[in-house]
Amino acid sequence: MPTASYASSTVELGDLKRILVRRRFLIFATAALLTLVTLLYGLFTPALYSSVAEIIIDPQDLQVVNNDVNPSRVPPDGGITMVESQVSVVQSSGVLLRAIKATNLTEDPEFNGQGLVGRLLGGLLGPRSDESDKTVKTLDALRRQLAVKRADKVLVIDVIITAKSADKAALLANAIAQAYLADQADARARMARDASDSITARLDEQRKRVQQAENAVEAYKSANNMVMAAGNLVSDQELTEINTQLSAAQSRTAALKAQVDQLRRSGGAPDATSEAMRSSVISSLRAQEATLVDQVSQLGTELGPRHPSMIAAQQQLRDTRALIARELGRIGAAAETDYERALANQQALEAKVAGMKSKSLDTDQASVRLRELQRDLEAVRSVYATYLQRAQETREQITVNSTNARVISDAMPALKKSWPPLPLLLFGAIFGGLGLGTGLALITEYVSPTVLSSAQMQSAIDAPVVGVLPAKSARRRWWPFGGAAAPAGQKTDAVAGLALRRLFSSSRRPPDWPLVPSILVTSPPQDAAQRSRVARLLANAAAARGSRVLFIDTNAGSGSREPQPGLLDVLRGEYAFEALSQYTAGSNVAVLGSGRPKAVFSEAQGVYFTQHMLAQAGRSFELVVVDGGALADNLNASPLVAMVDEIVLVATLNVTPMRDVTAASQAISVMGRLPTAALLVDEAA
Repeated sequence: MPTASYASSTVELGDLKRILVRRRFLIFATAALLTLVTLLYGLFTPALYSSVAEIIIDPQDLQVVNNDVNPSRVPPDGGITMVESQVSVVQSSGVLLRAIKATNLTEDPEFNGQGLVGRLLGGLLGPRSDESDKTVKTLDALRRQLAVKRADKVLVIDVIITAKSADKAALLANAIAQAYLADQADARARMARDASDSITARLDEQRKRVQQAENAVEAYKSANNMVMAAGNLVSDQELTEINTQLSAAQSRTAALKAQVDQLRRSGGAPDATSEAMRSSVISSLRAQEATLVDQVSQLGTELGPRHPSMIAAQQQLRDTRALIARELGRIGAAAETDYERALANQQALEAKVAGMKSKSLDTDQASVRLRELQRDLEAVRSVYATYLQRAQETREQITVNSTNARVISDAMPALKKSWPPLPLLLFGAIFGGLGLGTGLALITEYVSPTVLSSAQMQSAIDAPVVGVLPAKSARRRWWPFGGAAAPAGQKTDAVAGLALRRLFSSSRRPPDWPLVPSILVTSPPQDAAQRSRVARLLANAAAARGSRVLFIDTNAGSGSREPQPGLLDVLRGEYAFEALSQYTAGSNVAVLGSGRPKAVFSEAQGVYFTQHMLAQAGRSFELVVVDGGALADNLNASPLVAMVDEIVLVATLNVTPMRDVTAASQAISVMGRLPTAALLVDEAA
């Protein structure tokens, strides 16, 4: 049976502590690196100073005349939108160029791109730029150092300039504020002057246009004899109604034509059309036909083809089919008739529409021209009526500044630098590095997940976790077997003993099973040390309870040049295991090594001798504990896998990758079994 596969989303909130503790070096290293980079940036970055000039803008401008060129109405939002748009005006090129000219900023190396780096780049790329290029560079540099902000729900704009000198920052902020006020005053005066000149120049022209427009409308109506009803031409209303009727007739004709074309393609038999399917007569005849077919079939079987009843039934079937054919023919003829009638109606409507179109073409063209003349008349009347009043008003607005804006706080040289704020940057770097390191740790865990909890292990192998052992027992002499346990190892012994009880309390072993109870302990390759320790702890726990235990170590002696006879020799049938098992002094545990891998043996042979060995072991021992090694690399243990009662998979919490657990479980399933339980080792305990 295939083993259960683990899901990458099995990490729970309670497992985050294990992940962060294990990846703590990555988290702290990320935080330290980011803090170091921030510290170097703060130490080597030149200091900058910021100064602020405040401008208040009243959306209700000064009222000069009743009809001002610039209306002073307050918008529904209290002028917030208008003031917000002035933020962009302050940053516009016109305002900034005024400030640059007033402060002669094009000669400042900090803004004109002629600093040390700029001179080096200029020498490499070509000759020095002309005055226009210098102005453009200064403007771009000033925009980068400028910030214009508006606080929420207020009409005050803050002009913030950042520079390497506190005095220079204050000077530029005040210059931009004054440039904005001057730009607004000039813009309003220019608008009033342009409006006045334009209105005065076109008064006579507008008067003549009104007279010409009135004469043109009346003459056109008289010449074309145009009759209107409810604001529209009578011929247009009739044409609209007939077009609606024509569209409906064309849709019906198209639908009927599609039906007739289908009948013609089917040879004139509308057996599969929707009309035939909806016909109640056809449905009744089809039901009668099906009944007669069944009757003919039954009579042919019971009475023969020449029986009078058989002949009568066949005649009824023929009559019914004839009726069906006549009904289908009637449906087809009706469809043809409907199509011809709809086509004739459509052609009649088309002819009528064509006649009306040709009749009303001249009238339509004349209506277009009339509406155009009427619009011209209304427009020139409205414009001329206002020109007379506005001409004198705009002349008075040229010399009056109606802008209601002023500087309420001049910029002052800053006493402290605004950048870089080293304490704030370091604080953000520390916590940002910890957050980034935590994210990297979680991503690393997501890419290569490890065993984090008992629930995750149970979900991965579909078997219960019978215990969680501490990783180490201080000063615990657990090999060779025997010896008293130090106080620090009492918890480990208790967990191992409880795991044994859980294993055999849920075992399905029959009461009369002739083989000795047995446990095989396996693990992924990197958990070999913990697997060996767990196997010995289980053997010691059983021996401490007075049981005689046979401990089989499939890895003992495998690396020596001249290994002693052991398990492999027993599985080949060369030795009896009683002759090879040796008790450890002062304990109830007998040990059997891996043996000599000098020759291979078949799996059937190994299973036979394994069964024979476990049957004989039942006479002298009460439990067999097998250290099966990593089964993915130890195929010699497959006969033991087939015969043992319990297969315990060992893994280390927050260390063993889930892919290795899955690989170990799959190796067990390839050998014909599934893990029956798991034991976890907690390095943090």
